[in-house]
Parts: sequence; C-alpha cells; structure tokens
Amino acid sequence: MSDINAHIAEAQAADTGGQGTVKDYFALLKPRVMSLVIFTAFVGIIAAPGTLHPWLAFVALLAIAVGAGAAGALNMWYDADIDAVMKRTSKRPVPAGSITPSEALGFGMVLAAGSVLVLGLLVNVLAGALLAFTIFFYIVVYTMWLKRLTPQNIVIGGAAGAFPPMVGWVAVTGSIDLGSIALFLIIFTWTPPHFWALALWKKINADYSNAGVPMLPVVAGPDETRRQILLYTLLLVPVTLLPALTGTVGWLYLVANIGLGVMFIWHAWRVYRIREGQEAEIACKKLFGFSTVWLFIVFALILVERALGLPLFAPVL
Repeated sequence: MSDINAHIAEAQAADTGGQGTVKDYFALLKPRVMSLVIFTAFVGIIAAPGTLHPWLAFVALLAIAVGAGAAGALNMWYDADIDAVMKRTSKRPVPAGSITPSEALGFGMVLAAGSVLVLGLLVNVLAGALLAFTIFFYIVVYTMWLKRLTPQNIVIGGAAGAFPPMVGWVAVTGSIDLGSIALFLIIFTWTPPHFWALALWKKINADYSNAGVPMLPVVAGPDETRRQILLYTLLLVPVTLLPALTGTVGWLYLVANIGLGVMFIWHAWRVYRIREGQEAEIACKKLFGFSTVWLFIVFALILVERALGLPLFAPVL
C-alpha cells in the first residue's frame, strides 16, 4: 500500500498540466494489446455454448476492450518511472510528458469503473466481476507486485492476457466451465515463449537491467531463457488440444493444430540450439513472428469452424 501511495504522491507532484492529444490518450490504451484482447474475447463469445443477442455481444466486446485499455493506462501510470529509463518505452505519453501521471491515473480509473459497470449491469454480473478481476490482476498482481519482484513475472502475469476469451465466454453462458478454461490456458502457456523470444531478439536486457526489472533473460541469462522457451513450447502443444476434449472444436482445429504445434516446436528448437551470431538473432525473430501468427490462426480456426457449421467433438471432460 505504501508503494501505491508513493506513486499517487509522485503523480500529484508531477501534475503540471499535460498537453495530451487524442493520439496520446489513445496510446495510453495500448492499442496493439487491445486488438488482441478484442479478437480473443470475440472468439470466446462465438465459441461459448448458447447465444447472446448481437447488441449485447457488441456491448460485451466493447466493455472488454475498454477494460483492457483501462488496464493499459493504469499500467503506464504506475510504470512511468521505469518506462522513463527504458529506450523502448521512454516515448510513451507519461514519461514523454504529454500526459501527466495523475491524468493517466484518472483516465484509467474512469475507464475501468465504466467498463465493469456496463458489462455487469447490461450483460451479466459474473462477466463484470471477471473483467474487474482481470484489471485488478494486471495492475496490482502483475504491474505493482510481480513485475519488479520475480523473473517469473511474465509467466504468472500472463494470466491477465489470457482472461479475455474467458470473459467473453462468461458473457454468453454466465458461468466459468472447462471450455473457457481451455481457451485461457492456451494464451497463458503461449505468453512466456512469445515474450521471451521478443526479449532475446530485441536484446532488451540492458533496458530491464537499468530499470531494475528482473526479467528472466536478465536474471538467468539467454541460455536458460532459451531452455525455458523450449520447455513452455513443449507444454503448449498439448494444451492447445484441450478444446477438443471439452467439445469446443472439431477435426479442422485438431488436425491444423497438430501441424502448427510441430512448426512451433521446430522454431523453439532452433532458438535453443542456435545461440551465437546473427543466425541466433534471426531464429528468435522468426519464433516471435511465428508465435504471433500462430495465436491468431489457432483462435481463427474456431471462428472458421463455427462459420462453416462443422461438427464439434463430443466433450470428454
């Protein structure tokens, strides 16, 4: 609590009236992250058993998107001190001075409260509560606690990015079941190898070291990070097949994901084996790029099956 109070005091002390534009406030929402949230939440809505009125589905998707933006704004408020010393984040609106910390804090809080209330009141209470927990988890558990404490920050904190399809699912069903948990686990397990490949490719160890953030490549080194990437990839492939056991997908998804899984393992193996020179950098870059496309295809396959009306597996779990 003292850390939070200190950040609020810093925000008030630094509040000299930002000159933020619409573009600056939009950047606070972390639009790239938001686009992924919107897509995976939409898949959760479509994949869930049952139906939701199109208008309510739109409201749910909008609330989830705004909630993700709120989390991004609050993250930039709290992390302004470390963002200012890292090259890749120093031009964000708060450290750049276009938006003051208190403006970012107020903006994020208003969006968070509004998105949760809209989802809870207009769709269902459990969906609203789960969105509130998602924002809380990302800001308090990950940003304020884990990120600066442990090299496992991205592993545990990855849960925040894995909740959107579950929130979308709950918006339709009003309950958390195994199908929504399977979608959650896919993103949760995908996050570490995806992020660590980026960290190795961009060589951002110095940034995190200067900021005092104990990311795995900084604390354990590149070789251990490569090993962890391979281990998480080997775990991810069977996790990706869980929706077949819950009756969420059909043969198209299953067959395609077996092939995609083999390709993911091949890329991770190259990162593990190639450790020096430009070829090592290229291997990390290719893994990061493939993992980004991979997640899109995995979730898009669910939409394709629904659009074509393909039969789904009978649930086993």
